[in-house]
Amino acid sequence: MKTEQKNPHLKVVVQQVTNNTTAWMGHRIPNEDIVAGQTFTCPSEGDLGAIEIFSTLVLKAGHAQMTVHPFDPATKKWGPALLTSSVEIDKTDSDKWISFPQNGLHMQKGSTYGFRLQSSDMYIGIGEAAGCHLQPQFTGGQEWISPSSDQPGKFFSYLSLAFKVEMRA
Repeated sequence: MKTEQKNPHLKVVVQQVTNNTTAWMGHRIPNEDIVAGQTFTCPSEGDLGAIEIFSTLVLKAGHAQMTVHPFDPATKKWGPALLTSSVEIDKTDSDKWISFPQNGLHMQKGSTYGFRLQSSDMYIGIGEAAGCHLQPQFTGGQEWISPSSDQPGKFFSYLSLAFKVEMRA
């Protein structure tokens, strides 16, 4: 999988780039949505520049929104949204890294954060790494899915979205 950096002024500090299955996000049928998310522990202090996800397949083009939150791994509770970023995604974005620019968040070393992806008008496959309970692909966080952002959803330690967290150099 190609993983070159789009912005030379950003440095990848957390990533999970394995893609051996697909997670789904977006608007499937009337009144049925899927919100996807990922938590991670920040290994260094700095200003968040972007978060990228790997798009395996865009079934329906549209508008995607990403929110970034503090996350408490002990209670599995999302904090309030700290940042929101939106991008337009079309069918030519299949099999590509999609960047969600982020500005204005200073991240703390050792703190846990998470991002959520949602859309009311598109449907996209996101690269995902599947491991098992005894051998997860990514040990620095958990994947999350929910039918809406205001429901608790489910966390998976043996699944992880394909993502990159980039800080300003």
